[in-house]
Amino acid sequence: MVEKIINELTGKRILILGYGKEGRSSLKFLSNYNVNAEIGIADQNLPLEDIEILKNKQNISIHSGANYLESVAGYNFILKAPGIPSRYLSLKQDQILSSQTDLFLMAFHDQTIGITGTKGKSTTASLVYHLLSQSGKPGLLTGNIGIPCFDIIPDICPETHVVFELSANQLENIFHSPHIALFLNLFEEHLDHFGTFEAYKNAKMNIFKYHSSSDFLIIHKDFSYLAEGNLQSNVLIYPSYEMSIYDADNLKGAHNRHNIQAAVLTAKILGLNEADIFSKLKTFKGLPHRLEFVDDKSGITFYNDSIATIPEATIAALEGLGKVDWLVIGGFDRGINYEILANHLLNNPVNHVFYTGKAGKRIIELLNKEHHSIDIKAFDKLDEVFDAIRERGKSGDVCLLSPAAASYDQYRNFEHRGDTFKELAIQFTRNTFLEK
Repeated sequence: MVEKIINELTGKRILILGYGKEGRSSLKFLSNYNVNAEIGIADQNLPLEDIEILKNKQNISIHSGANYLESVAGYNFILKAPGIPSRYLSLKQDQILSSQTDLFLMAFHDQTIGITGTKGKSTTASLVYHLLSQSGKPGLLTGNIGIPCFDIIPDICPETHVVFELSANQLENIFHSPHIALFLNLFEEHLDHFGTFEAYKNAKMNIFKYHSSSDFLIIHKDFSYLAEGNLQSNVLIYPSYEMSIYDADNLKGAHNRHNIQAAVLTAKILGLNEADIFSKLKTFKGLPHRLEFVDDKSGITFYNDSIATIPEATIAALEGLGKVDWLVIGGFDRGINYEILANHLLNNPVNHVFYTGKAGKRIIELLNKEHHSIDIKAFDKLDEVFDAIRERGKSGDVCLLSPAAASYDQYRNFEHRGDTFKELAIQFTRNTFLEK
């Protein structure tokens, strides 16, 4: 199947647009398979050490700096990284805009299980992979979870099931859909990349747009209207009462029960039997930064839900835990609507809310339009939250980091934010014992 990709690229003037993890993977693929093509690399902030290395490679042109996008005009095949918005590009009719994702799906459609959704992608993809691997079926995990799909190609056999976590950015410019598509949910997010919610939604829907009658779409009932008129797929809708038996103690909340149901439906399509599915669910461990239990030895229980970058995810975390005394929210403002979160907090108040960043300020402004008894405090650094808990917290309290916002104003990514929170929580416990 890899020959399909090689044939598609051979003889082209290829621009690798974006030289991060996926861009490097693309160059590695072109080199390893000796693809006969002219190659250019364009990236706004190409490190000097990379420039020096690339200069020593034959037939590679380098385009860096503020005007790096101008290089697009000199190539007829643009292999774009997910992080670069397509709306920034002006292409001629004879230019092809492509990506690793689309080339991979073109070649390995029949073996691919694609998972998308504003939230829950990584958990569901990891759970599907877990059910497969623990049941003895050959599988590989790739995509937005951090593994470029070209990197796994040497390990794919005809029997391999490829579990592909797909972000909207990866789905934006594709013309092939995975054989089994899971559509978990759709909420307002990534407006900084797409410009409008409509553009974001259309990108997500590409996961099933190119299905045939032999393909499967597993979709949450609240979003099944998106598939109306999509008569090609075999559509399976969840959640269902009949599947409530499937549960996992280490995946809290209704949203995770829904993720489990989507994974179970996938496993059944792939031929796993009921007993295998049920037993393997019990051995799955949740992923970091997703309603992750951190520590409770100090008497205060800490949960890290740094992945929650939209209000709906924070609400799901609050509902999943049931009891939250200290809520930590806010961060980088992407311009999404926070009324739903403010209304939830007004109707289901927590004792203390700590907020940061422009997003946090907007949430609190909405909250303060109505009368409430919530103790609200702004903070600049997470340490300040733990200082307050040390002064006023009591045994049995629950502290939840679930920001409802991106992390880029203070942190490299949500993982960095979550790791910082976990380190501070563990230090809090250590200091509590020292004080005793």
